[in-house]
Amino acid sequence: MFIQTESTPNPATLKFLPGQTVLESGTADFPTSDTAAASPLARRIFAVDGTSGVFLGNDFVTVTKVETVEWDHIKPAILGAIMEHFQSGQPVLEGDGGASSGGHAAHDGPDAEIVGQIKELLDTRVRPAVAQDGGDITFHGFDRGIVYLHMQGACAGCPSSTLTLKMGIENLLRHYIPEVVEVRPVAA
Repeated sequence: MFIQTESTPNPATLKFLPGQTVLESGTADFPTSDTAAASPLARRIFAVDGTSGVFLGNDFVTVTKVETVEWDHIKPAILGAIMEHFQSGQPVLEGDGGASSGGHAAHDGPDAEIVGQIKELLDTRVRPAVAQDGGDITFHGFDRGIVYLHMQGACAGCPSSTLTLKMGIENLLRHYIPEVVEVRPVAA
């Protein structure tokens, strides 16, 4: 097994490509080791000292490190943990494991049509692009023209995430949906 790595716009996050499917559908975000109980793969990666977050996508694993650790020191151990997991035959997630198929928060009410348009644009224009960088952005809410989005994986804590939200996503949504006036990030 050969695992490729790619840098992301977030210097604290590295994208690992094991060359096979990680999740059949959706994504799974484990922002702390306490949240990784349902994933044998995430638990193995969190066992590597210096790991602070794990995000699973269709064909990638994004790992976030603590600031005080250098990638040169923990990358070999993370590669080993990923390889060991896929050779073990264990599932990536046990049970439903917290994977989200759409990832978006449910929304009904008077703005349901606008929210549907927002989710459609996120799914077709935004999410494929941020997945290339090892992250995901999901709809969290819409209130009085303000769209609330949840950033995961490499996008969470990325220095360029504010620029991505304001200059990229906000401009895109405002262009196609006049009711949108602003985009804001939300914490998990």
